[in-house]
Amino acid sequence: MPTGRVKWYDATKGFGFVTSDEGGDVFLPKGALPAGVTDLKTGQRIEFGVVDSRKGAQALGVKLLDAPPSLAARDAEARRRPAEETASMIEDMIKVLETSVQPTLQRGRYPDKKAAQKIAQLLHAIADEFDRAS
Repeated sequence: MPTGRVKWYDATKGFGFVTSDEGGDVFLPKGALPAGVTDLKTGQRIEFGVVDSRKGAQALGVKLLDAPPSLAARDAEARRRPAEETASMIEDMIKVLETSVQPTLQRGRYPDKKAAQKIAQLLHAIADEFDRAS
């Protein structure tokens, strides 16, 4: 599998580029990241598969070869929300699921992409709080 370094990655946009050790840049979509990884640092070494798409080379099946945590990232992970705030987030999430998601699913459809992304972000935020507890 090819290896390379992250040229840049924008978690907000959900994509970036990796410079392959074999030469050339490869598109790096959010969907290629390993489970639980939401961001990559410039210069981070990765291993990846490549598929040729209509728009050029695209990475998939990314594996982190080095993940040096920054001090800022470690500090952010160490800070947890107060339990009451997490409880409030869960209450809000339950309301959203009951009023928006469940009725849509019962009608045989999934939420639209924009709504689904917001719901996923909320679920990930709650999951991150529980991950910090372990």
